[in-house]
Amino acid sequence: MAKRILIVGCGSIGERHLRCLARGELAHLTVCDPNARLRKRIARDYSVPVFAGMKEALASGPFDGAIICTPANSHVSIALTLLPHNIALLIEKPLSTSLAQLDELKAETLRTGRFVGVAYVYHFVPAVQAAREFLRAGSYGKPLHVSVVSGQNFPKFRPAYRDIYYSQHDTGGGAIQDALTHLANTVEWLIGPTDRLFCEAAHQALEGVNVEDTVSVTAKNGRTLVSYSLNQFQSPNETTIQVHCERGSVRIAPHEQRWAFFPFGAEQWDDRILPVAQRDDLFTAQATAFLSGLEGKPNPICTLDEAIQTLRFNLAALQSARTGRAVRLADLSFE
Repeated sequence: MAKRILIVGCGSIGERHLRCLARGELAHLTVCDPNARLRKRIARDYSVPVFAGMKEALASGPFDGAIICTPANSHVSIALTLLPHNIALLIEKPLSTSLAQLDELKAETLRTGRFVGVAYVYHFVPAVQAAREFLRAGSYGKPLHVSVVSGQNFPKFRPAYRDIYYSQHDTGGGAIQDALTHLANTVEWLIGPTDRLFCEAAHQALEGVNVEDTVSVTAKNGRTLVSYSLNQFQSPNETTIQVHCERGSVRIAPHEQRWAFFPFGAEQWDDRILPVAQRDDLFTAQATAFLSGLEGKPNPICTLDEAIQTLRFNLAALQSARTGRAVRLADLSFE
């Protein structure tokens, strides 16, 4: 029997989740969003029940799962409202903009036994999955150094960036919480959690906002040294992750839909192309994994604990950029 899924918030990312679930006829869908004009269009384009508020939407239930697509500062409070209704959750990234109430969220997740995952979609990029499997096999030994270089012309992909969550840190905006968080989560998924970092961040180019659009981070994940270089104004949309191990290197280039390996003694990279027909395919795979998760089946969705760890990375980077000092993630405690 198809699951009943509630999508909370139907802006750009909420509509993407709705579109991917509807296209695959993966679930019975309901939407809630306070924007009347948006509700009218969603009801017309997708022929799904649409409500102004979550209370009215929940009254039309019951629901098996919900996808939370509101600004990041509201994620945890919404999750705490939904979990007592025995609803599994997929929460958009980042998990939050602070550590407040996360102990309560973990306790409620444990009490209800419901599946809770966070939508870091790089977990569904085939090149990332293949490279992770290769690294975990251990033939190249321990990772010693990781370098990440990434950038895109953000206004091309999100022309309304001035008027949405992106314009304020409090709602999850800025390059650290919007873009770098994906890469930090990916690196941690590949090699393990970040222990400490130093961050420089600046507003360099994007018009109409004051949040940072350029970031440089040096970090330490266990014994592995990691560097991140990211901006949101360059012309090419490119991301490259290189993992250099004791006996060889691995390279991931999601924009080229490929990964490669280079053992000691070789003369060139050995490339593997893993194509993705369209970006929505990644979100469809994530949606399918969420449906598996709420049934208790194994899936690669970012766990709640992994997302809390990446949230600590976000907050440490913001703090380091603000203070000019390195930050140990363990020093950040639940409020």
